[in-house]
Amino acid sequence: MATVKKPSVKKTVTTKKAPIHKASAKAPVKVRSFHVSPNDPTFPTFKITRQTVYWVIIVSFIIFVQLWILSLQLETSNYIEAETSAIQ
Repeated sequence: MATVKKPSVKKTVTTKKAPIHKASAKAPVKVRSFHVSPNDPTFPTFKITRQTVYWVIIVSFIIFVQLWILSLQLETSNYIEAETSAIQ
C-alpha cells in the first residue's frame, strides 16, 4: 500500500529593508581652496599645547648639542695651543 506524501509547505521569509534616507534639502557645501579661515585666538594669547612641549624639547636638545660642540672646540683649541707651545 502506498502512502500519499504530503507536499511540504515553504515558509516565505520576509526581510525588513533598511529605511532609505533621503538627501537633505540643503545644497551641498562648495569646497573653496585657499580660503582664509578666521583666527579665533588672538596672537598674544599663551596656551601650552602638546606642540609647545615638543618644541621646547627640540630646542633644548639643540642648545645642549651646540654647547657640547662649543666645549669640544675649546678643548681642542686649548690642546692644539698647548702642543704648539711645547714644541717651540
